[in-house]
Order: sequence, then C-alpha cells, then structure tokens
Amino acid sequence: MSVAPLMGHGIAFNRQENIIMKSITIISITLFGLLSVGYVHGQASPKTAAGEKPTAVAGAGKRSDVYHVHFTKAALGKAVQLGDWLKTPDPSNPMPDHFIVLRHQNGDAWDYVVITHLGSKATVEAAGTAVPPDKRNLSAWHTDTFVNGPSWEEFTRAMGIDADSKSRTTGSVYVVSYYRPAPGHREQLEKLLGQGPSAPGDTTAGNLLMQHLEGANWTFLTIARYNSWDDFAKDQKNSVTDTTKKDSPWYQLRDHTDFHTDTLTDRIAP
Repeated sequence: MSVAPLMGHGIAFNRQENIIMKSITIISITLFGLLSVGYVHGQASPKTAAGEKPTAVAGAGKRSDVYHVHFTKAALGKAVQLGDWLKTPDPSNPMPDHFIVLRHQNGDAWDYVVITHLGSKATVEAAGTAVPPDKRNLSAWHTDTFVNGPSWEEFTRAMGIDADSKSRTTGSVYVVSYYRPAPGHREQLEKLLGQGPSAPGDTTAGNLLMQHLEGANWTFLTIARYNSWDDFAKDQKNSVTDTTKKDSPWYQLRDHTDFHTDTLTDRIAP
C-alpha cells in the first residue's frame, strides 16, 4: 500500500526531520505530568459510551497494523484552516475514513495529531504527494512517525469511533502521551504501559498503545479516552492518592522513562 494518498492530511509540508517537541506544563491537577495513561487507568467496572466494560489496552499484545502519526503546529493565524483540512477525508486514499484527528487543549506544543491507519504495511514513494498551494503554509512545523498498533477494529473501539459508538462519544477527552525509555529499560516500560485497567476509581473508557517504527524521537505512544471532562476530572482526583505510595505506577514509570509528555485533547474527526 502506498503512503502517498495519506499526504493529503498534511504530511507533505516541507519536512523537518527529528524535531524535538518541547514539553510544557500540564494543568495544575496533573502534578508532574498526567498519571501515565497507558497503564495507570482503569476502574473495576467503568462503562463505555456503548455500555460495555473497557477491554485490555489495545495494542498491548499483538500489533498487526501500521499507522502514521502526524503531530503538527499551526502557522500563526492558521489554526482553523489547518484543522478543517486535516479533518477532511482524502478521497484518493484507499481507506479515506480510517483516521482520527485530536486537537490540543492543554499540554505539549503541537496543535493537532492525526493518526491514520495504513493496513498491514506502508511504503514511501520518491515522487511524494503534491500539496495544494493554498495548504502549504498552514503548518509551522510537523513530525511524521510510522508506528505499529492493533487492528483497525480494536483501534476504533478503544477510541470510541467505531460505528456503534462514535455518535455518542463526541464529548470524549483523550490524553495523548509519548515516551522514550531509559537505556536498557525498553521492555520494562512497555510492560508498564501495556498493563490493563486495574486502578480502583479510574474512569477511562478506552486505552491504546502503539510502538515507533520510523520517525520521531519517541518509542511508545499511548492514548487514554474518557467519556467526558467530568470523568477525566474524577480520574485525576481519585488517582492523586496513588502518588504518595512508593510502589505506585507514578513512581514505577519514573524508574524506566527517560522522557515523556502528556497532552489533553478533544476529537474533531471523525
């Protein structure tokens, strides 16, 4: 499968390889970063918008599919136009509806992240993809990373965009985090991030784990979905107590992580 059709979502801006995105302060309730969305979250029996209990972290086991992750910062005064373009399906893409667009609310320096499903493999062609002249200057900078992850079915279920759920999950909140393990600690970090929901009082409705293949300077990407801002706030309030426990996931994360960022987002597509 060619990656070329995907470029319509903003990948073909002038490439700026290996951009290191700075981490900025998260909202005050998060202390030093949010509490590690990939594995900290999960209550005994939270309900998703579809009325089902959340499953284990999607992508913690078999990662059969390739996805493209596009973080981008809007050019000055172009945030609306960039968002409108990113959320418009590209009809030339063989799977034009296989993507999600999340919009920054609080956290890192980027404004949007687009995650696009490519199937079981992806290729990059020398010809690249032409970007319409009126779209070339919408982004100030971007990074592109290929990752492996779960099947599209698992992905959509975790993110609340499957056919049965997406009309009822428009108010969902997503915490997007990426991590770089400390040298020699990759397996330990992956294990932590892949642990299923278990913490009492947690309110996540879906969790996702993906792993870097080629691109930016992080190794793992996690996304935790909440059905509402109220659920997110409850989760943060409930989890603060855990930070006082020496064996808590908050401390375990810092035994194996060299770098990570957490960003609160909402969904603008689909």
